[in-house]
Amino acid sequence: MKTDIEIALAAEMKPITDIATAIGLENQDFEPYGQSKGKVSLAVKEKLHNKPNGKLILVTAINPTKAGEGKSTVTIGLADALTKKGKKTVVALREPSLGPVMGIKGGATGGGYAQVIPMDEINLHFTGDLHAITCANNALSSFIDNHIFQGNALNIDPNKIIWKRTVDLNDRALRNVVIGLGGAMHGVTREDGFDITVASEIMAVLCLSEDLQDFKARLSRMIIAYTYDNKPVSVADLEVEGALTLLLKDALKPNLVQTLEHTPVLIHGGPFANIAHGCNSVLATKTALKLGDYVVTEAGFGADLGAEKFCNIKMRSAGLAPDAAVIVATIRALKMHGGVSQTALQEENVTAVREGFRNLKKHAENMAKYNVPIIVAINRFVSDTDAEIAALTQLCQEHHLELSLTEVWAKGGEGGLDLADKVIATIEQNKKQFQLLYDLELSIADKIRIIAQEIYGAKDVSFSKEAVKQLQQFTEFGWSNLPICMAKTPASLSDDASKFGHPVDFIIHIRKLKPSIGAGFIVCLAGEIMTMPGLPKAPAALNMDVATDGSAVGLF
Repeated sequence: MKTDIEIALAAEMKPITDIATAIGLENQDFEPYGQSKGKVSLAVKEKLHNKPNGKLILVTAINPTKAGEGKSTVTIGLADALTKKGKKTVVALREPSLGPVMGIKGGATGGGYAQVIPMDEINLHFTGDLHAITCANNALSSFIDNHIFQGNALNIDPNKIIWKRTVDLNDRALRNVVIGLGGAMHGVTREDGFDITVASEIMAVLCLSEDLQDFKARLSRMIIAYTYDNKPVSVADLEVEGALTLLLKDALKPNLVQTLEHTPVLIHGGPFANIAHGCNSVLATKTALKLGDYVVTEAGFGADLGAEKFCNIKMRSAGLAPDAAVIVATIRALKMHGGVSQTALQEENVTAVREGFRNLKKHAENMAKYNVPIIVAINRFVSDTDAEIAALTQLCQEHHLELSLTEVWAKGGEGGLDLADKVIATIEQNKKQFQLLYDLELSIADKIRIIAQEIYGAKDVSFSKEAVKQLQQFTEFGWSNLPICMAKTPASLSDDASKFGHPVDFIIHIRKLKPSIGAGFIVCLAGEIMTMPGLPKAPAALNMDVATDGSAVGLF
């Protein structure tokens, strides 16, 4: 059986100019980056302003397990299936981070015969967007430290600088560092730290901006520190938003690539869903909606994180609404949520499927709270038995959930035709009006509690002393009318990664808040979530190499 990288490298790619032409892009709308990828002009969205939007399909999932769910694979396979059905379809995806690529999670270009190509380039440096964000983020850190060194006219307290440096890798050794050592000529000595690039507020700002002017304005509003008398300091106070915008002007343009079956794909932005808002850019999504009749997009991790933020942050900010949602699951993952160890997943266990269904059912109930019609997509594996599939089918029927068995990993778009039919029918029959989970006028604490109780199923929320103090401060600063971006483990509905299935009677522990005023939300750190991941004992990088012809080896 071929690996993902072997399948991708063997594929015949169309020239990216052909993909651009197929969706109506003209020469002035598009900048090729070699033969296989390119940048779409920011003017395209405005140029097509009067064209009706296509239908927006969100692909989400149950809580992820080590067994894997294949959310990106189903997203791509569904898009290829819609294309086979004669629908003009565009995919809108996030860009992979080198952290999980080199670590353990893997890439973000799908798998098997439902992939985006050039897979190796997308998973590595791509068009350099993440490097540009890293550069701009760290330039801002340099400007902050230089301002303090040169006299500190803004009265910044070095102990209250909240802007961290970033690197697009997993590196636990950089979580807490000391800078400015070596004497007075080497800067002010202070504690600092690194986040992974995709957790940078600049990434969130890029993904929620409507155009270049909005992007610059959002960058200017980012809070970087507090003064000695506890007043917030913004990028605008430092007067460097112009420089940051200049560094990022090309990164703001969506990237165009293709699937194995030549369906157009816009890949742009990559905020993590466990520590950021987990969605590709508004610019890419809105551009895709003008270029295609159907747009298939995804939100990171399970519906408790990615889909919740997709609805309450991205859709609210963009003024959009999903026309349907696909919840991806596997029999293997359901068995893990039903209490089966990873080593026993090949064995038939109908009881565990029934128990694990409770996790799927909870996510379906959550999506229904937004009045979004739902289709459950089972990413089928050869180890799935007829009895397990029959049990799951019966459970979905009992709870009035539309179910589709997909085989897109093995068959590409052909394996997703049933799912495509059900998505099309669901959208055509949908009469529901999309609704958000909470009003912005509620207090920060009330919005956190609504997410915790309504979406996670928590009994209540507890706040640390620091968080309680921040709730009061943020309200005084006028930030209480912003949406909430929860940062918690993706492995569980709770903030405890060991609690699989559908835990009950648990408390969500909020230990700290972080203002992302440029992005337009408040980040709430729950449980033990880290904004700089670490590498596993045997990182994926150990299997990677370069062949004598320069092609990638062992990338997945």
